[in-house]
Amino acid sequence: MIIKIIPCLKDNYSYLLIDDINNTSCVIDPSEADPIAEILDKNNIRLDFILNTHHHYDHVGGNKKLKEKYGAKIVGYIDDKNRIPEIDITVKDKQIWKEKKFEAKIFHIPGHTSGHICFYFFNEKIIFSGDTLFSLGCGRIFEGTYSQMFNSLKFFKDLPLDTNIYCGHEYTLKNSDFCLKYDPDNENLKKKIIIIKEKLEKNLPTLPTTIKDEIECNIFLRSKNLVNFSKLRDLKDNF
Repeated sequence: MIIKIIPCLKDNYSYLLIDDINNTSCVIDPSEADPIAEILDKNNIRLDFILNTHHHYDHVGGNKKLKEKYGAKIVGYIDDKNRIPEIDITVKDKQIWKEKKFEAKIFHIPGHTSGHICFYFFNEKIIFSGDTLFSLGCGRIFEGTYSQMFNSLKFFKDLPLDTNIYCGHEYTLKNSDFCLKYDPDNENLKKKIIIIKEKLEKNLPTLPTTIKDEIECNIFLRSKNLVNFSKLRDLKDNF
């Protein structure tokens, strides 16, 4: 399976997963349709599925246009069936969604929104975390609670350390400033920041990151308890 990282809007990423044997694909969180359609048409790839992690417009904005153009089926969390536009297939927590060469386990990870999910392609050891876990950060708490977000982040810490994480936004460098301020003696973090800057200087995405990197460097995953996490999240909101 090939993964193409597609920049969208100001700082969003959508992800095109391509079955290179059958030349079919699914897309994760199409913020807008045109950048995805350009790659599909240029390479004669068929789009079969659209997978949404949550209902925010910058993750579903391309749903309708892509569905109309390619006849793709839209997959989303069952409790968000009235909020994800054009949804066709609903999935539940811990369900395995499998279609053709694509197979992912669904995990409900509320906090950023009440219906946020991630798609864990366990055979490939890749996970699409939407706006729950970012490289060196986590999502704002809009609909959920601090406890929900803290527990959602704990879920990631139990995944294999070599799991690749694909997040919803390019926030890594800005997040690194916050991590460094409150974890100034973290040598792993300092090394990661050097790599981040090198990638950005070459106009490359800082993603994917790994579970190992995030456990070592992401101050939110390093939080030992809910009180500490909540204070950090409040500080980050005003950083």
